[in-house]
Amino acid sequence: MAETEVSDEQTREALNTGTKPVVDSHRFDESRLAAWLEANVEGYKGPLEVRQFKGGQSNPTYQLVTPGQTYVMRRKPPGKLLPSAHAVDREFRVISALHPTGFPVARPYGLCTDDSVIGTIFYVMEMVEGRILWDQSLPAYEPAERHAIHMAACRTLAALHNTDYKAVGLEGFGRPGNYMARQIDRWTKQYKASETRHIPTMEKLIAWLPTSTPEDDQTTIVHADYRLDNMVMHATEPRVVAVLDWELATLGNPLADFTYVLMQWVNGTISTIPDLKAHGIPTMEEYVAEYCRLTGRNGLPELNWFFAYNGFRLAGILQGIVGRARDGTANSPQAAAMEERVPQLADTAWEFAKKAGA
Repeated sequence: MAETEVSDEQTREALNTGTKPVVDSHRFDESRLAAWLEANVEGYKGPLEVRQFKGGQSNPTYQLVTPGQTYVMRRKPPGKLLPSAHAVDREFRVISALHPTGFPVARPYGLCTDDSVIGTIFYVMEMVEGRILWDQSLPAYEPAERHAIHMAACRTLAALHNTDYKAVGLEGFGRPGNYMARQIDRWTKQYKASETRHIPTMEKLIAWLPTSTPEDDQTTIVHADYRLDNMVMHATEPRVVAVLDWELATLGNPLADFTYVLMQWVNGTISTIPDLKAHGIPTMEEYVAEYCRLTGRNGLPELNWFFAYNGFRLAGILQGIVGRARDGTANSPQAAAMEERVPQLADTAWEFAKKAGA
């Protein structure tokens, strides 16, 4: 989730925007990749230049530049990995299912499950041009533009949740039902596998969340990391042209997905804006109302529980990054600095847990 200070957002944008030479720990034999592209990607013509995107903590992402076209490659990182993490094959499957429907994702070109090509499995997709908006408060835009951009993101998420996963071939992409309980178990295991110090509020959340889990009332495709900086906005229009980073996508409870977005209004950048109406960003109530209208819901129950869960989950994600920094496989030199945020997130999550009856 986004930082609470604008300066943090600006720093994050600078650190994550654009490309850089491939870092030593993520290098591979580019001639082997070029041969695979020649054999497997329709229309590919070299020569090939490989750059690495600055952004991303998890799966190393590369820009593949040729004279006629630019591609993007996502791969599993080398080295020791947590179980079930870095599932780039699942990313490829979901964008391959969604692309023919017109849902905004990059066109998939090919998946390679042969580790001998570059050392880990990877997939290649088109490079979608547009804007990546790192600062959720959108300081460079006018109020009307801010409103339109956030509502476009809301409509796109609703469209994902309204997609019939069986009709697009994603039956079996996840297990319907019991999603929240399984997610709590997953992030507890990731947290424990990456733990670097004892955090009392995390222990309380680990004990309380499984005992209070609401029933899943619906199963949909969930992105599970949906936010403005994981999408490409059209260059000039308030329209999402590609949703990115499907690593955590599965079948599950859409309210987990949607309430993760709402965390921006709870303790993210948006929460620091004193007058949302004057700033142009929709209020949480307005955002919720639009989502409910588009998905046929009458309201969102148990928001405090979902806010507690999302804080816990984010703490687990960040602890995973801290653990990879400890193990030497993190993609970002800033990963170790995230260790201080984990107890802060846990403390905030526990406050919502108490509001939900803990």
